[in-house]
Amino acid sequence: MRRVVISGMGVISPVGNDIETFWENLKKGMNGIDEIKRFDASRLPVHMDAEVKDFDPSKYYAKKPDIRKTDLFMQYAMGASCDAVNDSGILDSNLDHDRFGVYLGTGIGGINTFLTESQKLIEKGPEWISPFFIPMLIGNMAAGSVSIRFEAKGPVLPVTTACATSTHAIGEAFHAISAGYADAIIAGGAEAAISEIGMAGFVNCKALNLSDKRDEASLPFDARRGGFVMGEGAGVIILEELEHAKARNAKIYAEITGYGNTSDAYHITAPNPSGEGAKKVIELAMKEAGVKTDEIAYVNAHGTGTKLNDAMETQALKAIYGDKVANVHISSTKSMTGHMLGAAGAVECIASVLALKDGIIPPTINYKEADPECDLDYTPNKALEVNCDLAMSTSFGFGGHNACIVIRPYRG
Repeated sequence: MRRVVISGMGVISPVGNDIETFWENLKKGMNGIDEIKRFDASRLPVHMDAEVKDFDPSKYYAKKPDIRKTDLFMQYAMGASCDAVNDSGILDSNLDHDRFGVYLGTGIGGINTFLTESQKLIEKGPEWISPFFIPMLIGNMAAGSVSIRFEAKGPVLPVTTACATSTHAIGEAFHAISAGYADAIIAGGAEAAISEIGMAGFVNCKALNLSDKRDEASLPFDARRGGFVMGEGAGVIILEELEHAKARNAKIYAEITGYGNTSDAYHITAPNPSGEGAKKVIELAMKEAGVKTDEIAYVNAHGTGTKLNDAMETQALKAIYGDKVANVHISSTKSMTGHMLGAAGAVECIASVLALKDGIIPPTINYKEADPECDLDYTPNKALEVNCDLAMSTSFGFGGHNACIVIRPYRG
């Protein structure tokens, strides 16, 4: 099995649209959540979301008509991909484009396009539907458009596993490179589902926090938690075979060493409260990475702020680590970014990489009331300086999808 490293990163998020800004704001505990501004939410009981601010798609598209032909989730994907590719410098090397791939997913896809075109159908008739409706709607088009942009002719795999999407995309890309199917892969996820119909759907399945206060909306592991906050954006990393990266003298951020993929096979929205599926997926990733429970670990938890998820995830970690759970530092950056759905795992992977690189664990902000079911170290309210041996990022999605990746500092 070949070693796989991270040689570039790009992010579009509610707390920053470049790596430096994103990381500085996470370390400061900046809250990216605010009142809904994207649309008139007066008919809904939900008040808060986590919107991307000051995003300019013209930075990434040479022609304005190209922007009109793309859904916002595709624009976010393109933005983060362009930044990651530029950060890596991989196109300046002697790259074999037949061994250059894209594993880029989305949980929902072009729901805003669907809403706009549906309104046109009702109000004006079918002849008014855009000829670009389908290419803007379908979830594979983030990966497709990025592969076209960078002439990535190797394996291209769009992934859709709800909130686990981009962790699965990164993990499957890691396995593809380690098994020899590609030399480098653009991997991650994008989401832009903030709309009246999207929010109404999540409200009606009792998933969202309905607080009207921004500092009481996303409360992972807190006893007051009552649902997640809708976020959006994109996270993309460049995964590269180690010798390929070394041959071009690439900057190496970290190394992916383990990946797990399981299913709860339990319920369409709720996780198995026993935490068994989460426990198994973390154990699989740890086994592949050779992780020992006495190593100092940072876990960027799925940590959605829902009653079931946070208790389940806590239970899984306690079952794995036992009396060595004190070696585990945990935080949920969703307390700052909201839940970015299909983009969440990749954005949280980037946060994990930077935590290892700088020896700083970002906090779980707005943590005030301890819950007896959530009794671990969640890095409350303030970043912690500590050097960890490894980081794990976990993601759990509707349908019972579970994913975990293990990241280690690159040691040569």
